[in-house]
Formats: sequence, C-alpha cells, structure tokens
Amino acid sequence: MGKTALSLALATQFAGEIVSADSRLFYQGMDIGTAKPTVAERMAVPHHLIDICDPHETLSLGAYQKLAYQTIDVVHGHGRLPILVGGTGQYVKAVIEGWGIPAVAPQPALREVLSRLDGEELARWLRMLDPASQIDPRNTRRVIRALEVTLVSGMPISVLQRKTPPPYTIKVIGLYWERAAHFARIDARVDEMMAAGLLAELEGLRAAGYGRALPAMSGLGYQQLWAYLDGEMDLDTAVERIKFETHRFARHQAAWFRRDDPTITWFDAAQPDAETAVANYVATWLSPRNPKPEVR
Repeated sequence: MGKTALSLALATQFAGEIVSADSRLFYQGMDIGTAKPTVAERMAVPHHLIDICDPHETLSLGAYQKLAYQTIDVVHGHGRLPILVGGTGQYVKAVIEGWGIPAVAPQPALREVLSRLDGEELARWLRMLDPASQIDPRNTRRVIRALEVTLVSGMPISVLQRKTPPPYTIKVIGLYWERAAHFARIDARVDEMMAAGLLAELEGLRAAGYGRALPAMSGLGYQQLWAYLDGEMDLDTAVERIKFETHRFARHQAAWFRRDDPTITWFDAAQPDAETAVANYVATWLSPRNPKPEVR
C-alpha cells in the first residue's frame, strides 16, 4: 500500500479531499516522472494544488503555504475532510507546523555577490548577524538565503521563521517500508515510468521549449534523462542513476519524518491489513468534538 492508494481510500470513506504537498506535482505536463494521480483518480476524489504551474514558473514555499491554508479552509467550508498528502517534507512541515516564511523576494544581484564568498566566510557572517540561526553552515544555499533575508528585511531570519501553529486539529499518519522493500518498490516504479513513456514526455517538453536549466527540470528522472538527451550518458546508465538518486532522496526525506517522532502515528505499509488499520484509526479519531479535522 502506498500513500496515493491510502489517501484515495480515506478520502472515499471519510468524505475527504486531497491537498497535495508534493512540489513535483505543481507542474503541468510533467505527469509520468512525478507519478501524478491519474485522471480517473482525480475524477473519483477531488485533488487540489496539482497542475497549478507551468514548468517555466516557480512556486515558493511561502506561496505554497498560503495556497495550502486557503485550500484547507475551502474544504472545511464544504464540510469535508482535508487530507494533506506528501510528498515533500519541507512543504508538509511548513503547513502543519505553521512555519514563519519571510516574504523577501529573491535578490539576484545580492546572491551573486554572496556566492563569491567561501562557505566559512558566509557562515561566520550569518553567525554574527543571527546568533540564533540553526542553519547547517555546510548548506551554502540556505546560508546565502538566510543572509539575503536578514540583509533585506533588517531582521534575523530566525526571528522571521518563528512558528505559529495553524488553527486545525491535525493527526499525522506515516507509512513505512523496510529499506530493502522500499528500494525494490522504487526500482519497479522507475521501470514502470520508463515503460509508460517518461523519455517521450521529456522529449515533448523539450520540443515545447522548456530547457534543462529550469528548476522544474531538476526533479528526479528528468535531470538524469536530460543527461542522456545531451549525450552525457547512455540510457541504461541514466535509468540506473534515476534509481540510485531516488534511493538517496528517500533516505533524505526520512529525516523529515522520523520513526521516533511522537507526533506521527506509523503504520507498516507492507501489512495486508494496513489500509483497514489506518481507516479504523481515523474513524476512532473523528468525532463531533473535532468538527474541522485534517489528516496528513
């Protein structure tokens, strides 16, 4: 059982609507490589925040968070259950924890200047301006963004990023697979994507004028096949790279949702009765004293 199948089953049983928290699903025309829900699935259950951007556009975390809250409120207004489905750990956490996200637009000229400094100098400057910062000094991209926000706004990013929990009753549900089984599922899905026409999808996007440098094209599957189309590796190697990089991404995403996190109720996705177990948990939780619940 995967998260898509589970979210569809829960939405059907509990009059729910799915709010996507997967940043890869924002882009129109990028369907196979993102494992986007099928047309039939989206007709069976209302889905939100899918196909909301052209591939040449970008959607910031702050803009997404605002859209997610607006969507959740609309679903609540219809008397239905919002089910936030991720996806992208950062986007899920931003919604359910109420991250403060500084409204500072990218500053290309400032970023260019900052990018000329070495990592240690950047980290030292950030410590001076924002002693409370918890940003990993090795993550140069995030350090530069923190400096950008602090210098433009005049306030430390750690102050601007303080969390304000949203006014929802939230239950967080996690599915887990043992690592070997998870990686086997990833490999099988990559093979299915290739058989379904992932390469042809990318060739169509390229023919439509979408270039390799676009942020949308940095997603797993697309970036490796771009390397194949540009003659940097053969197709078999590109497919193996997709699998390898997806394994690594899965390990990285696990850091966002730890098995020892007491706020998450975990279920073994490999168990044949997992879907029933989750449904029973949700049914037990839903009650008249929770008039506006939300499930992730």
